[in-house]
Amino acid sequence: MGAAAAMPAASGLAYGDEYPTRAVRIIEGFGGGSTPDLVSRLIGQWLAARLGQPFVVEERTGAGSNIATEAVVTASPDGYTLLNVVTANAINATLYEKLDFDFTRDIAPVAGLVRFPMVLLVNRSLPANTLSEFIAYAKANPGKINIASPGVGTPMHVAAELLKLMAGIDLVHVAYRGPAAAFTDLFGGQVQAFIITVSTAIGPIKAGKVRALAVTGATRSDVLPDVPAVSEVLPGFEASAWNGIGAPKATPAAIIDKLSAKITAGLADPTLKLRITDVGGETVPMPSAEFASFILEETEKWAKVVKFSGAKVN
Repeated sequence: MGAAAAMPAASGLAYGDEYPTRAVRIIEGFGGGSTPDLVSRLIGQWLAARLGQPFVVEERTGAGSNIATEAVVTASPDGYTLLNVVTANAINATLYEKLDFDFTRDIAPVAGLVRFPMVLLVNRSLPANTLSEFIAYAKANPGKINIASPGVGTPMHVAAELLKLMAGIDLVHVAYRGPAAAFTDLFGGQVQAFIITVSTAIGPIKAGKVRALAVTGATRSDVLPDVPAVSEVLPGFEASAWNGIGAPKATPAAIIDKLSAKITAGLADPTLKLRITDVGGETVPMPSAEFASFILEETEKWAKVVKFSGAKVN
């Protein structure tokens, strides 16, 4: 009986030792050229070189990554189908009224990967040179500042809603289908503010087309060291876009542990770190248990913000 009881554990360990024996899919939900796609390919190349099998990025776009997530939720829990987990997964848990899965229950966190800081931009004609001045102006002109985002429920949208909540200001959210149109209207003054990733904003900032008031991460960005963090004015404020890796919930622990260890080691590699920096990211290595706690915290935080905003997607 003792030997029989030990068999599943031993089998799991052996399975982990042998894994992978064939190609692994990393499914992402935003399409070619997107940040999740780039991150998936970078970490996939690293894992393929170390584990001896291809890690193939597969795009399942639509519904803010819900289509990609459902594909992984329903996949065989054998380690050969992985998910690029994104901030949207934490947001969608509240934003969407009807989902056929429970993200925090049905996806097993493998490892955290990358954080992408965002920045609050304003039209240069807006009479605000600092975040404090922006908040004061917004309070004096409630409902008169339009703030853009690349879509309802995006990290940029909920970051703006968190700013409204914590600063006690009334901004009008204007959703676009992507950053290009939002930038056009920001330059032209149709919208007065915009929150977007630092990597996307750096060109217009350097060209002097917009004014950067504050970055939304917990601390200042190395890319924009002279731009203060929102938290310097509103303590506790933090909003970032992030990526990680997940797997179907019943994936053997030995496989998750193996992937987690390899990914964490990769994020410490100077070459991979540099490539991530080149696409505007900051490595945030989080082993499985730490990533699981992080996801729960993010899901709870954004649930409060989504409810405050009143945003819903059917």
